[in-house]
Amino acid sequence: MATQVPSEVPSGVSQEGDGIVVGSAGVPVDAYIDFQCPFCRQFEENNGLALRRMAADGIITIVYHPLGFLDRLSTTAYSSRAASASGCASDAGSFEVYEGVLFANQPPEGSAGLSDQQLIELGRAVGIDDPDFAACVGAHRYLDWVAFVTERAIQRGVSGTPSVFVAGVPVPANAAMIAAAASEMAR
Repeated sequence: MATQVPSEVPSGVSQEGDGIVVGSAGVPVDAYIDFQCPFCRQFEENNGLALRRMAADGIITIVYHPLGFLDRLSTTAYSSRAASASGCASDAGSFEVYEGVLFANQPPEGSAGLSDQQLIELGRAVGIDDPDFAACVGAHRYLDWVAFVTERAIQRGVSGTPSVFVAGVPVPANAAMIAAAASEMAR
């Protein structure tokens, strides 16, 4: 696995290079996610809109860390391929919307997952028409980056997804708890 930030990273990465930043002010929130994790899908469905609203309002800055934890539950390393594709979407300025559509179309654990062509089509469905996006997804451009992000998460002690930290402190993966912790940290 990568021990240093790879030479190719998506646009919008954190200063550490191990996540995609959403927002620019407020208390830092790190969300460790896997696009094949059903609990991560629930986290997105139940909290995604509220978290994005808090980021837009400058209450929090979210760093999403897309991981390859569940590659072993797919015959095609789907978690890493989807995380790499999310980096391609970040290059197109569409990480947030693509993250949502990946979870909305999540394949079951143990399946091959979505094909590269299906990942590209999901991008098109949410308005990512840039040919560079399709080329990036097809080339698996950010697989080394996903390995780096996953290794960094393991070094931090993340052993499951979703895992959420507010200003470095682990909190339940729940928007109300995240908001409360952020409010406490902002004092």
